Amino acid sequence: MEIKPSVYIHERFCILGFSDCPTAEPFNLCPNLTTMAICCQSPLKPIFLAQPTSSTFKPKPFICNLSLTSPETQLTTEPEPVFTSVRTFAPATVANLGPGFDFLGCAVDGVGDFVSLSVDPSVHPGQVSISEITGSAASAKKLSQNPLFNCAGIAAIAAMKLLGIRSVGLSLSLEKGLPLGSGLGSSAASAAAAAVAVNEIFGRKLSTAELVQAGLESEAKVSGYHADNIAPAIMGGFVLIRNYEPLDLMQLRFPIEKELFFVLVTPEFEAPTKKMRAALPAEIGMPHHVWNCSQAGALVAAVLQGDLEGLGKALSSDKIVEPRRAPLIPGMEGVKKAAIEAGAFGCTISGAGPTAVAVTNGEEKGREIGERMLEAFWKEGNLKAMAMVKRLDRVGARIVTSVPR
Repeated sequence: MEIKPSVYIHERFCILGFSDCPTAEPFNLCPNLTTMAICCQSPLKPIFLAQPTSSTFKPKPFICNLSLTSPETQLTTEPEPVFTSVRTFAPATVANLGPGFDFLGCAVDGVGDFVSLSVDPSVHPGQVSISEITGSAASAKKLSQNPLFNCAGIAAIAAMKLLGIRSVGLSLSLEKGLPLGSGLGSSAASAAAAAVAVNEIFGRKLSTAELVQAGLESEAKVSGYHADNIAPAIMGGFVLIRNYEPLDLMQLRFPIEKELFFVLVTPEFEAPTKKMRAALPAEIGMPHHVWNCSQAGALVAAVLQGDLEGLGKALSSDKIVEPRRAPLIPGMEGVKKAAIEAGAFGCTISGAGPTAVAVTNGEEKGREIGERMLEAFWKEGNLKAMAMVKRLDRVGARIVTSVPR
């Protein structure tokens, strides 16, 4: 695939190169790019956030201003590394959840991306180098080791910038567990794992909202400025994006005593986010607007009440986005019908697709639903597919192992 150069002026980084992230735009700036990225120290705009005092649930949402113009966000004292290396994990995510286009998402347990990060004296201070990218998905080979054009690299640079790191160089390796263009938040998982890894290695100085901000730096370059994947990837559970300017995130607590399983069926078909977003209508009628608002409200209420039947009903009721995207995914309409006939509470497209997601309350029941969905993809769309049944991830991105200094 030929990639043509173009110029992109970024307020934070001095950049030269070409984008080989499949959905990113190519851009270049400086005449001497290496595989390392300089974490420039330009001013940042303030983040307004009440710091959490405990891990217990507080219903009050946290708010952060994502505009970046003042140096106040940056730490005044550069933190020292507390680990020589860390390994982190970030889960897959389901964005939109039917009627919640760009403002609702949740995390899925047991599948995602890993990042290993280490202090590396051979890397120039204030820079990050990507040493290796591995993964079972063939699409992982498409990713660049240039951190300026890699989802994990961009997020790591953003986190280093927020921390004010100037004296330490970092080496990063990425293990992809999610295929690209699958509708499961592949880019967000890489970004979340990388941002959390940087934060952990320097003693966990950044807030949750700042980590989301770092991840958004990456998402904005890959698929657009939307947080319905990156926020749940970092925070876990269900997340409502109430506003983007300033960024206002609300965590929706699904009752701990309730069981929720996602049936995720991914066909062998790539649905690039930009292409799927281009299919959306520029304008919508008032009846559809009112309908989708009511269904999104019902979905939020169902999450908070642990009402799986209500959750599934709302999940399946989008009249704006799904009707435009489903015809672009061979067999999707038949797959949705098969899932509901097999006993799923509801079914829709996960993110931009092509993964179909159904919800149920039992793992065994989920497997039965998944089999029917696989059959429908083959029968209706002539597509092979893979099915998995996963629980809700309530934790989000986290450290897995670490080596202290």
